[in-house]
This record gives sequence, structure tokens and C-alpha cells, in this order.
Amino acid sequence: MIRNLIGKFHLFVAPKLFLHTRNFHRINKTDRREFMMSKFGPPIDRSMKILDRSFFQKDVNLLVASFPDPKFLGQFVKTCKPDILYLPSIKHIVPVNENSKGVLLREDIEDINDYKSKLSPITVEKIKEYNISIQPYVLHLDYKFWKTDDILRAVLPEDLISEIPTGFAQAGHVAHLNLRDEFKPYGSLIGQVILDKNSKVETVVDKVDTIDTKFRTFKMNVLAGKDDLQVEQSESGCRFKFDFSKVYWNSRLNTEHERLINQFKPRDVVGDVFAGVGPFAVPAGKKDVLVLANDLNPESFKYLKENIILNHTDSFVKAFNLDGREFIRNSPRLLLEWSTESKTVERKKLIKRRKMNSDSNEKSSTKDYEVTTVNIPKYFSNYVMNLPDSALTFLDEFVGLYSDPKVESVIREIPDFKLPIINVHCFEKYSPHEEPEPSLEELYKRIHKKIVGLIDHEIPLEKCSFHLVRRVAPTKPMFCVSFELPEEVAFRKK
Repeated sequence: MIRNLIGKFHLFVAPKLFLHTRNFHRINKTDRREFMMSKFGPPIDRSMKILDRSFFQKDVNLLVASFPDPKFLGQFVKTCKPDILYLPSIKHIVPVNENSKGVLLREDIEDINDYKSKLSPITVEKIKEYNISIQPYVLHLDYKFWKTDDILRAVLPEDLISEIPTGFAQAGHVAHLNLRDEFKPYGSLIGQVILDKNSKVETVVDKVDTIDTKFRTFKMNVLAGKDDLQVEQSESGCRFKFDFSKVYWNSRLNTEHERLINQFKPRDVVGDVFAGVGPFAVPAGKKDVLVLANDLNPESFKYLKENIILNHTDSFVKAFNLDGREFIRNSPRLLLEWSTESKTVERKKLIKRRKMNSDSNEKSSTKDYEVTTVNIPKYFSNYVMNLPDSALTFLDEFVGLYSDPKVESVIREIPDFKLPIINVHCFEKYSPHEEPEPSLEELYKRIHKKIVGLIDHEIPLEKCSFHLVRRVAPTKPMFCVSFELPEEVAFRKK
């Protein structure tokens, strides 16, 4: 999120600015912030509906220490820091005229007749020693100077400026906002400022309604920029292409994607039940993990297949377009079919070799491929269930996972067979009025109780691993729970 200018003043600049002043350091924090905004804040127009960049012009009256001999400039800056203007985005060394440069003095020093009373004794001494002249200086600020929230604070109604909506998620060139109802009438204005202030953003959109429960998508309103939601996103060393309006993608889950992917080992088999466009499956395939990736959304399935090919993981990742329950139920059979039909998969890795030409003493490059052959296992090491709104409700499909006689006969004969780890994402929302507020341990117990009920088998709480992914809202944490599927559950007869 973009930090506002006032915050920067207060956190980083104010201590230096006011440390050595005679009177100004006595001003409280609120008054300091107000002084900064009156001096350097943008002009205000709360009636603005369409962004007018030319409105944001401001002249700030300062004083400059002008050097007849520039060789003393560096020493002055080093010695007199407390009396020099240090603000983000403003250079304190400025040209005074064609022949000389100067140093801007602290912002509260603006009276040419009274400046010495606000300077430290050593600064006064250096001004005399270096034959410095103090002159008025006008600093011109325009729209480019102010940050996103500075501009929005100047144009939005006063009752809305306590929570300026400058934060956004980004996928490729698209910035995605989730504006509350009271901000929606100002959507175009907000979107245009965000577009202007973020060089990598070309389109700003806002969610129109709640997320579709079937495909995890939502309608979007383009607030600013080009009407193009076909994006390309880099994550986990892979490239992903998709239409942001037709599939589910959340860049804030990047860390969670990588956390789980790092737990998968080469030659493991992973069942990705709700794969989307492949943020788990494709990077896993790139590290020689075999993945059966599934998604019900036809658009997600389309882009999943494209991303598998785009990242050269088509040998290791197979895509399916099934309902999640159907995929879980049939996944052991689907894996056995893959293992029986192909037995092995190969990874070709391009290797560049350099060699010296003995006749010309010049180096030349040759290309070669290193081929890795991997036997396809007949059992899953992990399942990933990244559908936090409802993934828990699919857990009952793992009851009798290996109960099919044909599947069980094969599985039972594998000497190194292991039961799969189930990685299920979920929310555990609680009431903001709940007293006392539930601890993480209490939330773990609530989730554990649901899991035990759904698989109809007791698992010790300590056998479940809980990871707090993020808080979607203060009372809506998202977790990933990992546990080994009990043998009694996996082989239970249906």
C-alpha cells in the first residue's frame, strides 16, 4: 500500500527537522502534521468529480543558502544537517542561478529578516565563514510531486478521508480494487489517480458484486485505463496468462503458493483439486513434481492447459475439467491410468556449453539437452484444496479413496506406499462481538472438529498442522490445515 506523505513526514523526517530548532520542536505531533500539510500539502477541491491535474500547483516559500564558491557546499551539508530541508522527493541542493548552487534551509525558516534566530550557532558560523548569502527561494510543486493518497485526500469528501482506498491487488497490468459502497461514486477519480501514480498499472478495475460461488469470479467495472483484462503474470519462476475477469487469481497468495510448492519433492504426485490457472500445479511441475490438476471452470481449464504448455511442464502436469468431488473420487484411477499408459515422463533441460576453438583461440557455444527420466508413481503424496470458502465440505470424498478393488489391489502391493497429505484451505470466521476473542488455538480446535466430523474418524489435534495464510478481514482468518489421510479412512469400504 502506498504510504501517505504525512506519514513519511512524521516517521522519517520530523525527528531530524525539529531536533535542533529553538521553538518548533515544542509543537505537538498533530500541529506538526498540520504545518507540513499546510506548507507542502496539495490544494484542496472536494467538488472535483473528474481529475484535473492542472489544479494541483503550489508555490512554497523557502530560503536558500547560496554559495559563491561551490567547493564548500559539501562540507556545509555535512556540518549543518539539522538546518537543511530533508523531505522525500525534494532535492535539498538546487541551482540558484546559472553560476551557483545553493542548499534549501529547513521549511520553518522562511523569514529573510529572522532566519538567524532559528538556526543553530554552528550554521550561523558556517554561513559567515563560507561567505554564504541567504536568499528567498520559491519551490514549485505540481501533480507529479504528491502521492496517491495525498491527491485523494484533497478531492474526496472530508467524511471519507479517514480510510483512503489506495491499496490494491495487482495481476499483470491490472490493479484490482474492492471499493466500499460509499467510495463507488468516486471510482473513476480514484482509479485515474492510481493509474497515474503507478507506472506498471495500465488498467484499474473495481469489483461490481460478490464473488461467484461456483467459479470464484466476479464482474468488474473498469475505472481507468484500457479495457483489457487479458493479463500476463509472473510468479514462482513461471509465466501465467489468463483473462482476469473470467478466472480466479489472487496475487496476495503468492507466498502461500511457494510455501506449499517448496514442500513437494521431485517425483512426488500431487492432486490439485481446485487448480485455477495453475499457480500450484505449474511451478510444481517445473521442479519435476507430477501433478494432476483440476478445475471446474472451463475458462480456468483453458488457461491452465495454456500455462502448462507455456512453461514447458506438459510432461509432468495433466489437466482435468471435472467437479471437485468427481476428481477426488476418480483421482487414484486417473493416476493409475497415467502410470500404466506412460510409465515414465521425461524432462529436457537445455544446457549451453562453451568450448575453445584451437585454431582461432575463440570461444564458441553449443547447445545440448540433459534428459531426466522419472517413473510415474501409482499413489499420491499430496492433495491441495485451495477453495477456502468450501474446500472443507469436500473432505468426505476422501472416505474410501482407495476402496475400489482394482485400485486397492495395486496400492497394497507397492512396497514404499505412503498415505497422502491433505492440504486444505479454509476460513474460520467468528463474530466481532465474541468475548473473549478466540485465540488461534481455539480456532484450530473448531476447524479440527469439522475435519473429524467430515471424514468420520478421530485424528489427534497434534497430528494436524495449521498455518495462518492471511486475514481476509479482522475476524475472517484463512488457514491451511495439513494432515495425513488415515489408513482406516482411505481404505474404508463405501
